[in-house]
Amino acid sequence: MLDAQTIAVVKSTIPLLAATGPKLTAHFYERMFSHNPELKEIFNMSNQRNGDQREALFNAICAYATNIENLAVLLPAVEKIAQKHTSFQIKPEQYDIVGGHLLATLDEMFSPGEEVLDAWGKAYGVLAGVFINREAEIYQDNAAKNGGWEGTRAFRIVAKEPQSTLITSFEFEPVDGKSVADYQPGQYLGVWLKPEGFPHQEIRQYSLTRKADGKSYRIAVKREDLGQVSSWLHNHAQVGDEVHLAAPAGDFFMDVNAQTPVTLISAGVGQTPMLAMLDTLAKTQHAAQVNWFHAADHSDVHAFADEVTLLGAQLPRFENHVWYRQPRENCRAQAKFDSEGLMDLVALESKISAPDMQFYLCGPVSFMRFAAEQLVKLGVEQSRIHYECFGPHKVM
Repeated sequence: MLDAQTIAVVKSTIPLLAATGPKLTAHFYERMFSHNPELKEIFNMSNQRNGDQREALFNAICAYATNIENLAVLLPAVEKIAQKHTSFQIKPEQYDIVGGHLLATLDEMFSPGEEVLDAWGKAYGVLAGVFINREAEIYQDNAAKNGGWEGTRAFRIVAKEPQSTLITSFEFEPVDGKSVADYQPGQYLGVWLKPEGFPHQEIRQYSLTRKADGKSYRIAVKREDLGQVSSWLHNHAQVGDEVHLAAPAGDFFMDVNAQTPVTLISAGVGQTPMLAMLDTLAKTQHAAQVNWFHAADHSDVHAFADEVTLLGAQLPRFENHVWYRQPRENCRAQAKFDSEGLMDLVALESKISAPDMQFYLCGPVSFMRFAAEQLVKLGVEQSRIHYECFGPHKVM
């Protein structure tokens, strides 16, 4: 526990942090990678270049300072970050490195004096302890599962299938031929790669797209024009290639009983965690209403349409509605969409009015905000709206 004086000193720095903005975390990352370049093997350097990670860390620092005397408020964010850390295999000693550079950054940018540095040192130590303890629990749980493992494990690509012009699915089986750990529908895999030509090891998280079967894993990857990993997977990865995977992780997953109505809302590649949810609902013969609402630009980039239709046919109460933002002529001929333009949930109010319905959202942040605003206007409580952001977390 932190004493009142330490709390007061940390909170007194909030105006200074807010005025500095992400320049603080830019200095921090530049310093850390300069002194500890080995950490480039762990951090997503693409998120460094586009500024997303710097913004996420700055927001996290401000949130911690603001709520330092009430850590319970931060527990959902702690769980999200701790789950992500396990896919990077973060270890306790790395917290010491990060803490040292954080304090050095505060000193170099502000020269705040020993009292402030000591207070932040104590505060960081408490938070680091929370993360270290939670991550140790996750590691232990993953290793103890049937088919579980510690660290990373060698897998082989056994299937690579284009699902649209932008999205390709990859199926992995363990090289050792043993079973693999189950996961919750909505969780992701940590994929570790360092093929020839990569300056650093790259680690990415990709949503699992099927119900757990204990034998293999399937993900789907969108080709990004500047995405080093996605481009390699699309252009160079072949059936038979080996990759290393960290155990499934993530705090975003479906948790409902058989009588709970569910609406799955997605745009673009955001459908990937929803596919695992839909597959789970179909294979368990979910009795309540299930809605699949998906938005895509047009049919060329609309993945898994036939799979969704097949899964929906296994459910007694299923509604499938697809919006194309800019349908082409071949889209109308294929008849794989229901509405043109942006997703309009108000028009389907009768399908989503059940007071106990749970809503799961995934897609670009702007899309999720747009969908969530519509749900709130329709009277849906925030507690029934669950969402996942790809990359550093953002608050909707």
